[in-house]
Amino acid sequence: MILNLLSFACPLILASFGALFSEYAACLALFLEGLISFSAFLHYFFTLWTHSDLLASLMTCVTSLVLVLGFSFLTERFKTNKFISAIALNLFFSALPSFLSFVIFGSRGVLTSTEYSFSPIYSKTFTLITSLILIVAALLFLLKSPYGLYIRISGSDAQVLQAKGVSPANCRIAAWSLAAFYASFSGIFLAMRISSFVPNIASGRGWMALAAVFLGKKKPLRILICVIIFSCADIFAANIQNFLPAIPTSVLMSFPYLLVLALILFDII
Repeated sequence: MILNLLSFACPLILASFGALFSEYAACLALFLEGLISFSAFLHYFFTLWTHSDLLASLMTCVTSLVLVLGFSFLTERFKTNKFISAIALNLFFSALPSFLSFVIFGSRGVLTSTEYSFSPIYSKTFTLITSLILIVAALLFLLKSPYGLYIRISGSDAQVLQAKGVSPANCRIAAWSLAAFYASFSGIFLAMRISSFVPNIASGRGWMALAAVFLGKKKPLRILICVIIFSCADIFAANIQNFLPAIPTSVLMSFPYLLVLALILFDII
């Protein structure tokens, strides 16, 4: 039961850690929602192309990382507004799956294939092990390495970095790149869970990740608690209709987001 809950929560956990990097650097990764869905599509496409889900995972992460890295470099180079740039990037990533799906597969709907099929045991094992490695790596990087320290203070004490000869702009680029890397795994896990690609597969997880960072006050443990609460609400909404069929589906689908809104309004966590 606990392992099932953790594997269910892993995509949101990784997206939240990605958002945490950008929050420290004061350039919030508002593109996470679109990037998660885009990464899920890439993993589906690359798996069919290479016939290897591991190679597809690597190619998906590299592609997402390169795109965000290039965009963040242009954002810093031309000194554009970070908020508007991130929203534009989110719109770009949100539109790409539909366009590429139609061009490559001739469909804008759900994509399935016998070559893209994962057993629940394999999917959960891969998700849990990979997530554990990435979470530990993120904590060690942020708390123990000098480069993690640079990112942590780049948003609040940029002048300190400049005095040390460290570029705050490079820290912001690194933060967005790390956010993209972690969010790409979130999309991969979601696609593997259902052995298919579904349009808008992120289903608000990118925004929930940002909410988790906000509610968790940039504390990793508090963020994990927030994510577990969100995931429990998601599971509850998905299963309660089996016992109370009279509840409208639209209400159940909105329940996790109403919970997020309530937690933000009352600052409970």
